Amino acid sequence: MTVQKSHYEASLAEYSNHLAAIALLNQYRPYLEMIPSLRRPDESVITIPLPIVRLRNTATTASQTICLPCDVAILMCDPEWKIKTGAEILVFIHRADEDFSDLLGRWRKTQVWLDNDYEWLMPLCHSHILSEGANTIYPLFVVFNETLERIQRGLVGAELPFIIQASDSLLEENSTDIFSPELPPA
Repeated sequence: MTVQKSHYEASLAEYSNHLAAIALLNQYRPYLEMIPSLRRPDESVITIPLPIVRLRNTATTASQTICLPCDVAILMCDPEWKIKTGAEILVFIHRADEDFSDLLGRWRKTQVWLDNDYEWLMPLCHSHILSEGANTIYPLFVVFNETLERIQRGLVGAELPFIIQASDSLLEENSTDIFSPELPPA
């Protein structure tokens, strides 16, 4: 069985929510420990699905805005000071018909883009937070039971962290698990 587009879409939708992103990080403890406050998760973790960054002017290039080839950016925020901290976790979800070189290539392209000075284009509700680039970016790969074994072997060989997501658990639609985002005041 191969990875279906619906597996990717369900994962992207799920991890766009900060509580589901924290549950994902709970499966890889070193990243969970980067969260500034688990008592205040709504103020400590910002998720940005299909993230966009603005690369700053340099001596040779003008500023430009790009959509990164990762799927979700998880930014840490100090709940007291309301500023982004230095660690950023970038989630790469295995896509249908994507082989190891494609998946690894998305991480490598992201590394190249973020080697410049940049700032995040934040969601409207977090637009007040200073969004300068990170001290360190960390990848986290999400693969499925249906993902080819060579992709998992490649991630192990490249020493990149990954989580195996049971695709059947994401595809179960349950109306009690729907989160309604708070809208910013008008």
